[in-house]
Amino acid sequence: MSHQPSAKYRADYTSPDFTITHIDLDFILDDTQTVVTAVSRVIKQNQDATTLVLDGEDLKLVSLQIDGSEWGDYSTTENSLTINNVPESFTLTVKTEINPAGNTKLEGLYKSGDAFCTQCEAEGFRRITFYLDRPDVLAKFTTRVEADKGAFPYLLSNGNRVESGDLDSGRHWVKWEDPHAKPSYLFALVAGDFDVLRDNFVTVSGRNVELEIFVDKGNLDRAPHAMTSLKNAMKWDEERFGLEYDLDIYMIVAVDFFNMGAMENKGLNVFNSKFVLANDKTATDNDYLGIESVIGHEYFHNWTGNRVTCRDWFQLSLKEGLTVFRDQEFSSDLGSRAVNRINNVRIIRGPQFAEDESPMAHPIRPEKVIEMNNFYTLTVYEKGSEVIRMMHTLLGEENFQAGMRLYFERHDGTAATCDDFVLAMEDASGIDLSLFRRWYSQSGTPVVSVKAEYNSEEKTFALTLRQDTPATSDQKEKQPLHIPVDVELYDNTGKVIELQCNGKVISNVLSLKETEQTFVFENVATKPYLSLLREFSAPVKLHYDASDEELQFLMVHARNEFARWDAGQMLLAKHIKANVLKVQSGEALNIPESLIDAFRGVLLDKEIDPALVAEVLTLPSENEIGGWFEVVDVDAINSVRSAIKQRFAQEMKDEFSALYQALKQAEYSIEHSSIGKRTLRNLCLNYLAGTEQGNELVEAQYTHADNMTDTVAAMTAANTSELNCREALMKDFSGKWEKDGLVMDKWFILQGTNPAANALENIRVQMSHPAFDIKNPNRTRSLVGSFCNNNPVHFHAKDGSGYKFLAEVLTELNTSNPQVASRLIDPLLKFRRFDVARQGMMRAELEKLSVLDNLAKDLFEKIDKALNA
Repeated sequence: MSHQPSAKYRADYTSPDFTITHIDLDFILDDTQTVVTAVSRVIKQNQDATTLVLDGEDLKLVSLQIDGSEWGDYSTTENSLTINNVPESFTLTVKTEINPAGNTKLEGLYKSGDAFCTQCEAEGFRRITFYLDRPDVLAKFTTRVEADKGAFPYLLSNGNRVESGDLDSGRHWVKWEDPHAKPSYLFALVAGDFDVLRDNFVTVSGRNVELEIFVDKGNLDRAPHAMTSLKNAMKWDEERFGLEYDLDIYMIVAVDFFNMGAMENKGLNVFNSKFVLANDKTATDNDYLGIESVIGHEYFHNWTGNRVTCRDWFQLSLKEGLTVFRDQEFSSDLGSRAVNRINNVRIIRGPQFAEDESPMAHPIRPEKVIEMNNFYTLTVYEKGSEVIRMMHTLLGEENFQAGMRLYFERHDGTAATCDDFVLAMEDASGIDLSLFRRWYSQSGTPVVSVKAEYNSEEKTFALTLRQDTPATSDQKEKQPLHIPVDVELYDNTGKVIELQCNGKVISNVLSLKETEQTFVFENVATKPYLSLLREFSAPVKLHYDASDEELQFLMVHARNEFARWDAGQMLLAKHIKANVLKVQSGEALNIPESLIDAFRGVLLDKEIDPALVAEVLTLPSENEIGGWFEVVDVDAINSVRSAIKQRFAQEMKDEFSALYQALKQAEYSIEHSSIGKRTLRNLCLNYLAGTEQGNELVEAQYTHADNMTDTVAAMTAANTSELNCREALMKDFSGKWEKDGLVMDKWFILQGTNPAANALENIRVQMSHPAFDIKNPNRTRSLVGSFCNNNPVHFHAKDGSGYKFLAEVLTELNTSNPQVASRLIDPLLKFRRFDVARQGMMRAELEKLSVLDNLAKDLFEKIDKALNA
């Protein structure tokens, strides 16, 4: 690199010397020479300041005026415009020229296919015009967009349409006005020729809101589910949080080239088409559920992110953690709460815990940053949501909602901090959250160790909880946290034992605030069965030496569905860990009949929701298992997990086969009950694929499937079990869908996760497939990302070929799209978790990348942290 990027620190935050209250934008769109005129009302806030410094990247400055006169007292660098000797308040007019077609970074204004679109979070607006591109500068935006009418009949931006007109030479213009002040990262512009799905929503106060979803031509039949999800989200936010939409129109645009999942720009959400387009032929059940969740997430941002935004980017979890919590509650209220909770917890226990142990470990409110895009992480989003959920657990729904109302009363229309949110919760509830605040500033995953002791004479049960948070790369010293631990006791008949301390009934949620605390429960007639950390009440690792018999009891008797699933996971973990050690010692595996019987019991229990049965019978991923060990042995883990899966398949094939036949549905439906049955049926197929009838069953399902869920399930089963029919199915699918990128992403994922010995060789071949485009983030994540993240045996091949392959891809993406490169590099960063030989090969690839002449700061930050941790 020509120079080493410098870090910014949360502690160094200062208010801006100037602010901008209004900005009028004018775009004359052109593929390579778009002209942007920005007229801003600037007001000095620091009376000692005489120099205005604006952010800007890859901009050609055409002209600069102050109060209508040319201003020559300025200088530019590659990322700023400095204007000297400015007055106290003035009108600043900046004209710039940009090249959207050449913008492969997909930040700022760029071309997605034939359409223009924008992505400005976190710092993309500076690639459109010179501006105070920071979230604590809130201005009212007016936007005029001009373009060729034939090629771009729809010209969209934030707020409400106020004017439009035609021009000479077949051009036209539209003017938009957003009445709500917003930071620049919430700006959006889209221009293109689309099919449009229109509907409306009448708010709780009787206002009519126009709803419009813009999709590529020919995709209109794939938009209705997104519209239904949007209306459900609007209704739910009114009913659960009392929050009503505040503009006359709400628009969603689906684009193919997008770095993120979606963006909550005020009134005009720009979405990755993956989270909009769906019909039975092209989308799986998971696609439908993902659309519902992401549509909800971006809509909920209207209040938690837009109306109240972040003071600075270190406060990102203020909007993202809170909004993830809200979208999780939305999905849980509409569907299966237990299944949604299980899926959320899988993310925390797998990739988020791994992030906490990596060189990129950071609190949900980071203390320093080089490239802000690197902190759009599972820690900020998913762990941030868990921190909000813990507050909800400690306060209860009524107090939590009172805290939300107070938060909006105090901060609507402002840029706030995480501390502002916690203070509102504290003031509204009267509950002291002083110690709880440490969750915002302390990184890492706490470990809660449990000791239980029953006194038969005194009829007491003592529970000793100890918390320890291991040192992380960014913080060596750790302090005790306020950890809510939800517990329940059962007698030997499965009856719940009321918790009593000092003669009083107490809550099931214990507050662990010290390094070690003992809770003594009274009037416990017999030695109880203990259900711990119900609903995963805190994002911690639990160390409790429960017996197989205790865990099997909870799988049957726990009244909390999550707790039943969790007991099964703990039982599996015990035997997986024990067998990995056996493989490493050269001993024979030991998979006891009692383990199989426990899961057979769940499979045969007709009272359990099929969706929950499917979750219980789903084995933890190899990556999650790897997190249980100091040194990850990918080969031993793969061997043990495969053996347990094969043993389950053989021992329960009759039960799997009977369920597979019984759960067949005559018609496809996305009702949650239907999804649950289909999920269990396809899980049965995945197990049966490993039996002698597997090839025939899988081929038949693929041939007769009337929906994409069953089609992909058949292909997945063929892929996982390396069936003879795999190649024929893959070829047939590609022949049908190679012109549909979103559908082909499912095919690319299967190529990436292919367990065959020639997996990497095959992936290199597929990079020349007509449907693959490394410039498209979805294609790259599907093929390359699935291989590096979800095919550990081959990515971590002993010859280092997987590491070399990823480094080659990163080198190419470093210049074309460093944001995507930064997300793909994560598997290499964890090199210290592996054996010495693999460590050396992974480090070598990182060192090669570190000396690239043009290394992007996105990659620099991560590589530097990994090599110097």
